[in-house]
Amino acid sequence: MHIIQEEIGPPVFSTVPISKDSDAVATFTIAPLPPGFGITLGNATRRVLLSSLPGAAVTSVRIKEVQHEYTALKGVTESVLDICLNLKKLTLRKFNKDPEVVSLTAKGPKVIKAKDLKVSSDIEILDPDMTILTLEKGGEVDIDITVEKGVGYSPASERNKKQNEPGLIHIDAIFSPVIRVKFDVESARVGQRTNLDKLVLDVMTNGSLTAEEAMQFSSQLLKSYFEYFSSADKIVEQEYIADFSRAGAGAGVQDDDSAPVKESYTPIEILNFSPRTLNALINAGVGSIEQLTKCTEASLSNFRGFGAKALDEVRATLAERGLALADESLDV
Repeated sequence: MHIIQEEIGPPVFSTVPISKDSDAVATFTIAPLPPGFGITLGNATRRVLLSSLPGAAVTSVRIKEVQHEYTALKGVTESVLDICLNLKKLTLRKFNKDPEVVSLTAKGPKVIKAKDLKVSSDIEILDPDMTILTLEKGGEVDIDITVEKGVGYSPASERNKKQNEPGLIHIDAIFSPVIRVKFDVESARVGQRTNLDKLVLDVMTNGSLTAEEAMQFSSQLLKSYFEYFSSADKIVEQEYIADFSRAGAGAGVQDDDSAPVKESYTPIEILNFSPRTLNALINAGVGSIEQLTKCTEASLSNFRGFGAKALDEVRATLAERGLALADESLDV
């Protein structure tokens, strides 16, 4: 493992959903990281999340008896331009790569919503109650809508050069399923080291994939490109390479000719205790989550400056991660 990670322990990655009703928004945290790694990882991940994830969008529209987007439709409240803008906002999930035509045929009076579109089993409409247009009495429409799967942003002008047909209205397509990504690099402390990084990423998607799936895809994409820079048969300074798989899964396992593997060490700072609680634990020699979970309530109460409020804070924080203090009955 890298010499810095040997000292501070392997970083811990955690996910915190922002809303109980939606998995499209989440906060991701990884710490502790060596100095500078927070900005490095945050910038790369944010760029990939915003520009390189695949999604579905409406790319063109063909409306019966309409030649261009500035044509007026009889019996329709909205202009053709407004209809195109509404379709541009449509949130979709597409299960294959091939372009597909979605049809809409209706007569008024009626408010046409996204759920009125006739789609195949390969397309799922995620906002069925979104209004597309309003038909007045006697009004009717016959629309063919092309849905494609792609990456990033595709301007209508570029596609219009390749496929310029009368009556075919191209729409600026935003394929990216990620709406917003914000990251912040905070200070992290392990023992006496106070110059470490803690990366906090806030991710919001449009619901076509979860925030966690977006993070998984972005990390896998980055990894696939970084592999071009490395060669499996050429390892430089192997003892300085951060091998986190060995640190996590290989605790207690060692080769005959290797040194004993250290016990897994997860810095207690990532639990975000209040300064008073954190200082009391560190002063008592409890610097990792592994050490904390071996303590009993009685032993914690004996620490200097550690009161009932601190004990409640520790219990609640550990419970959020599915952990608990050691059982009093097992304390010998």
